[in-house]
Amino acid sequence: MTEPSSRPQLHLGLFFTGVGPQLIWTDPDAPSHTAIETFVDVVQTLERGLFDAFFLGEGLRVRENRGRIFALDVAGRPDAITQLSALAAATERIGLVATQNTTYNYPADLARRLAGLDLLTGGRAGWNIVTTDNAWTGANFRHGGWLEHERRYDRAGQFVDAAKELWSSSRPVERNTDLVRFRATATVPASPQGRPVLFQAGDSDGGRELAARHADVVFSANTEYGKAVAYAADLRNRLARHGRSPDSLRILPGASVVLGDTPSEAEEKARWVRGEQINGPRAIAFLEQYWGTDLSAYDPDGPLPDIEPSEDELDPSRGTISVAHRTGKAALIRKWRELAAERGLSIRQLVLEVAPGHPAFTGTPSAVADEWTRYVTTRAVDGFNIVPHLLPSSVTDIVDKLVPELQSRGVYRTEYRGTTLRDHLDLPPRAD
Repeated sequence: MTEPSSRPQLHLGLFFTGVGPQLIWTDPDAPSHTAIETFVDVVQTLERGLFDAFFLGEGLRVRENRGRIFALDVAGRPDAITQLSALAAATERIGLVATQNTTYNYPADLARRLAGLDLLTGGRAGWNIVTTDNAWTGANFRHGGWLEHERRYDRAGQFVDAAKELWSSSRPVERNTDLVRFRATATVPASPQGRPVLFQAGDSDGGRELAARHADVVFSANTEYGKAVAYAADLRNRLARHGRSPDSLRILPGASVVLGDTPSEAEEKARWVRGEQINGPRAIAFLEQYWGTDLSAYDPDGPLPDIEPSEDELDPSRGTISVAHRTGKAALIRKWRELAAERGLSIRQLVLEVAPGHPAFTGTPSAVADEWTRYVTTRAVDGFNIVPHLLPSSVTDIVDKLVPELQSRGVYRTEYRGTTLRDHLDLPPRAD
C-alpha cells in the first residue's frame, strides 16, 4: 500500500445518463445501451482507470411524446439498484451509485434497499439523491405534481434524515410530519463504510442547503473555473453554518471530455460530438418545449418558426423546461429570433448555439491534465463527474490517455488505497 500524495487528489466518477442527448447512442459503432454486457465493459474499464465511482442515472417513468414512447431516448433500462447489484459481481473496488428519488419513493423501503446494495458490495454503494416536480412522473404514483419546487427539498431533507437514523439505529424509528410518516426498524446490518455515501445535485438555494446539510459529494453545474471557485466558497460557507468541516464534502462538477492527439483534432472531434448530440430531430424537439407547439412540420435546416409560442406545455411527459424559462420564455424566444436574424441561423444552428450541455474539456491529454491540476490544487473542485459522449471510446480515451497524465502530475492515485467508496473519496469519519 502506498502513502497518500501530499498534493490534493482528483476524484473521478462517470455518470451514465438515462435520457437526453449527451450520449450518442444512435452511432453505428455504439453498443446496446440496455444490454448488461455494455455496462460490465464500461464499469470494468473505469475500475482499471481507478475511478471512484460509476453513477447510474434513472427515471421513474419512460418518457413519451404525446402518448407514444419518445423515440429520441433510450428506453428499457432496469431499476438502478437491481442493475448495480449485477455490476457488483463484475467488479471489486469501484463505487456504485444509484440515482433514487425522494419525492415518490418511501423512506423505510428505499433505505432498506440501499442498505442492501451497500452490504452486498462490501461498502461500495452510494445514493444520488434527486427530487422531481414533474406531474407526469407523479401520475405513476397517483400524486401528480404533488409538491412545489422548494417543498421538494423539504421532503428530501426529512427523507434523508429518516434514512440516516434508520441506518444508524437498531431501535424503531418513527416520523410523523406533513411530508414523511412511518414507523420502521432497520433489517439490514451496516456495511464496512456504515451507510451508503450520499450524493446530491441541485443549484437552487434549496438544493445547496440540502447538500450542505446532508451530502458527502455534490454534483455542480459550475464547471468554468471562476464559477467553480465561487460555488465552492458558497457551499463551504454553508457547511460551516451546519457545523461541518470544509473537508466533509467533495465537489464534483459534471463535465464531458473530448481528447485529441493535437488541439485541432480535439476541436474537430468536439464539433462532431455537438453536431451528433443536436441532430435535426433533437433541434426540433428542443424548440417544441419552448414554443409549446408541435413543430414537426418545420425543417430543422430552415428558419425559426414563424408562429408565436403557446403558453401551454406541448407534452410534459417529455420532461419540463426550467422554472425560470417557464415564466420568461417569451422574452427568451424574442432574444433567439434576434440572434437568428443577426447571424442567419437555421433552427438547428440556433439550437447548437443555445441548447445547454455539460461543459466540455477539449484538448490533448496533456493540456486537459494541466487544466484539471489547476482546478484541484486550488480546491476549485475535488474532481469531476464525467458524462461520456460515445461508448466505449470516450471512456477508454480517458483511462488510457488522460489518467496517466494526471498520475504523472501527482494528482491522481496509482492504486486504490481502501476498499469502500468512502475510502476512495478520502472522506473523514462519519459524524452520523
